[in-house]
Amino acid sequence: MEKRTREYLRGRFRDYYRGADVSPPPDANEREWGYIPWTAGGGTTMVRHQSWLDLTQGAAFSDALARTAPRHAYFSAARYDDPGASTMGKKGWRDADLVFDLDADHLPGVDPEETSYAEMLEACKGALERLLSFLEGEFAFDEVTIVFSGGRGYHVHVRDENVRGLESDARREIVDYVRGIDLEADDLIRRISVEGANQRVLATGGGWGRRIHRALVEFADELRAADETTAMERLQELDRIGEGRAKTVLGAFQHNPEAVRDGNLEAGGPGMRRLVEALVARERAAQGAPIDEPVTTDTRRLIRLPGSLHGGTGLRVTPIPREKLASFDPLADAVAERFKGREISILLEEESVLEIDGETYNIPAGESYVPEAVGVFLMAGGDAEKGTEQ
Repeated sequence: MEKRTREYLRGRFRDYYRGADVSPPPDANEREWGYIPWTAGGGTTMVRHQSWLDLTQGAAFSDALARTAPRHAYFSAARYDDPGASTMGKKGWRDADLVFDLDADHLPGVDPEETSYAEMLEACKGALERLLSFLEGEFAFDEVTIVFSGGRGYHVHVRDENVRGLESDARREIVDYVRGIDLEADDLIRRISVEGANQRVLATGGGWGRRIHRALVEFADELRAADETTAMERLQELDRIGEGRAKTVLGAFQHNPEAVRDGNLEAGGPGMRRLVEALVARERAAQGAPIDEPVTTDTRRLIRLPGSLHGGTGLRVTPIPREKLASFDPLADAVAERFKGREISILLEEESVLEIDGETYNIPAGESYVPEAVGVFLMAGGDAEKGTEQ
């Protein structure tokens, strides 16, 4: 990044913070603060081990951000006795929010080289919905804050008091659960006695058992509605289900649907067990939330400050009310008002296509005038340099 580009972005970020209403997180004075400044060169320098007093120097929070004009701004998930201490061992850890990070770069089936930025964000939003189904539906967390990261994904902050004291190992168990790590059919099957005989049934009361049972019932409904040839072919596509087992399972679907709805695995013989194993593998991939494990398990993690600007895109790190998540469009709703309403000159080495703020821009190589939000996005990401204004 050339000096002119860097200075332009730093100045415009400062202008944004002068007018922005950025709220600190709860217990701001108990958290460590850090930021990455606009330094020259290809590397980055993290300024951390800052306390609330170090950051604000007695001034208003917005004034402190405007004075620093950071490229990236962070605060700790943890609360400390002395957050400004120079080493982690001296800070005196108290507890930490439970934080989840979803990044499009880590999503199965998403290739950043082949997928547009808009498509990656849409895929990440789907993964976010799956994560929230666990956090809200199965863990029943109350204090959940959803944030667009400003980059390629989303953060979720959980501040329920009963999880803040969890150590890394306990947090890893939560990670494994929402990702479906090591989930096997045996984990979901229990044995009950019915008239003196043992029966294997799916644990349908909640969690992954309920998810797999729902998939089983839907699959049975689909095959009952299909012709027999198609139904047999679909069953035999599954691992370790041959013609004989397929006939037995299909017979159970057709003639004993009540047993299937009860989760009774005896009705379809050994083939039913194989079917459940196949559904576990399929649903684990389809419904698990591919969160970034180190972010959740690290009880001293620094996380992006909601309301700040992301230094790699210029987009706002945006808190999202739960009821507005479905309609949230990061490429429109996270564009800072400060960067709207005027055009600037940029230089591109290669042509670029960018969808932002409801429009698609095809920008040729060379010098062009573009809306400032487009220019900031491309310059912050290292794809453009600042042009010379006329």
